[in-house]
Amino acid sequence: MKPVLLAGETFHVTSFASKGAEVGAFSRYSNGATHYIEALARENIAVVQIGGERCEAEFPTSLEALAAYSVVVISDVGALSLLYTPETRAGRRSINRLELLREWTAKGGGLMMAGGYTCFQGIDGAALFHGTAVEDCLPIEIGAGPDGLEAPEGLDPVIDRPEHPTLHGLDAPMPFVLGMNKVHVRRESEGETLISCRYRDLNLPLLSVRHYHQGRSLAWMTDIGPHWLSQDFMQWNGYDRLMANMVRWLAREI
Repeated sequence: MKPVLLAGETFHVTSFASKGAEVGAFSRYSNGATHYIEALARENIAVVQIGGERCEAEFPTSLEALAAYSVVVISDVGALSLLYTPETRAGRRSINRLELLREWTAKGGGLMMAGGYTCFQGIDGAALFHGTAVEDCLPIEIGAGPDGLEAPEGLDPVIDRPEHPTLHGLDAPMPFVLGMNKVHVRRESEGETLISCRYRDLNLPLLSVRHYHQGRSLAWMTDIGPHWLSQDFMQWNGYDRLMANMVRWLAREI
């Protein structure tokens, strides 16, 4: 299998400490995908990561460049980070990378979007994938407003399609999650929900898949790492297999 391209999952945290008249500033850099990348490595799947702060300059801008990858995973990075290019900043025409991803998927690529504060429409509505070409090829529909759901009480996944290849070899029950993005189910001919979570009077899709022209797409509506993905889930012996199964299904290896 060719490598997986992971876009996003990095962030800087800047904090200020005030002690009377003295104010100190501190910054740290975090990568939320470390456990995910290690899990895929244990399954013999290589990952090339482009952190969110590097997407503007480094994310592929052609079908030829995307052809180096079996699967593209967009995780916790918003639409603007993919739309902006160095040419855009300079006031010149450039490529629309969301349209590029739709075309690449339609021609046989495998596209995955994972959840988080800055994916789908986002916790505060700023991820902005609603109404884009990427949404067109996903197995779910994204609402126009904020879609982040915090659930400190835990949401228990319910497997709706245990026969699907992405769920083969997993031990039940699947551990709880602590939050997710609330999205809308497409009609059955355009998407299939494999796992859902019950929240109040709603059945929310957690994992959905779709055949899109010659390609495939997958939406995982919670994190691939903490905090929405609970410690119980990350330590579950099915975590590695589930993450690898998603990638292998998208790459047509299962």
